[in-house]
Amino acid sequence: MAGNSKYYIVEASALPEVFLKVAETKQLLSSGECQTVGEATRRMGISRSAFYKYKDAIAPLQNLMAARILTFQMLLRDKAGVLSSILSIFADSGANILTINQSIPQNGCAMVTITAETTDLDCPVETLLHQVEQTADVVRAEIIAG
Repeated sequence: MAGNSKYYIVEASALPEVFLKVAETKQLLSSGECQTVGEATRRMGISRSAFYKYKDAIAPLQNLMAARILTFQMLLRDKAGVLSSILSIFADSGANILTINQSIPQNGCAMVTITAETTDLDCPVETLLHQVEQTADVVRAEIIAG
């Protein structure tokens, strides 16, 4: 796509049927359910040319959010095991941690920054962030870059 592309979030029901079929065709191919583009497009009832025309222009929002490197910032209470709990949440969700930075605790709290590759995330990024926020002794959690 061109460098000056614009993106929109659109409810699936408002999209032309061909876009939905292209997205489903991509899912059939990525899951291995269909081995070739020809097989997947026949199954979905679209032409190969329609698939190739739109394949790079449509992706589920979750996939767009998940296919990148994100930086999370958390304020954690200075208690044993809190960071370990956070790291377990990242590992269990399929995030690949690239860096961890922690400040020296002051006033009973420490700022922790985790940068993670979320390409293989098995849940929406919002779910991962919510799980972190709900962890005991997490004062605040947010995504600051990505």
